[in-house]
Amino acid sequence: MSLDDELVAWERSVPEELRSDVLWKSAAYRLATYASDFVWPDLARLEADPRTKGIAPQLASAVGSIGANYAEGYSRASGRDRSRIFEYALGSAREARHWTYEARHVIGIERATQLLALLTRIIQLLTVTIVRERNRNIGRPEPSPIPRRRRPTRDV
Repeated sequence: MSLDDELVAWERSVPEELRSDVLWKSAAYRLATYASDFVWPDLARLEADPRTKGIAPQLASAVGSIGANYAEGYSRASGRDRSRIFEYALGSAREARHWTYEARHVIGIERATQLLALLTRIIQLLTVTIVRERNRNIGRPEPSPIPRRRRPTRDV
C-alpha cells in the first residue's frame, strides 16, 4: 500500500470531531496530524536503541508540534500573526526532517524515506501558506492588540 493509500485509510479513522472542523480542510494540517500517527511506532524502536534513545523525544516533539502550531496559527485573526505561528510549524517540520534522517539507521531506509517525503510535502505547503498569509493584509493595517485610548481634547 502506498503512502497516499495509507493516508486515505487513516483519514477515515479520524474522529468526526476533528474532521468536521474547518481546520481539517487544510492539507497541511491533515498531513501534520497524519505524520504524528505515522511516526508513533518508530519512536519505540528509537527509544529501545541506546544510540538513538535521545532522538526519540526530539522527533516526537518536532513532529507533534507541526500540527499543534498550525492549529494555533489557523485560529489567529491577522495574516501577520498567522504567518508568524505557521513559521513555528515550518521550523518544527524542518527539525523533524533532520531527526528523521538521523533515525534512518534504526527505523530503516524505507520508513525514513516515507517520513521524509511526508515532511517535505508539509514543508512545501507551509511555505506557500506563509507567503499567502504575509501578503493577505498588505496595504491594510494590522489590528492593534491593545485599544488606543483617546486623548482628551482641549476647548480653546
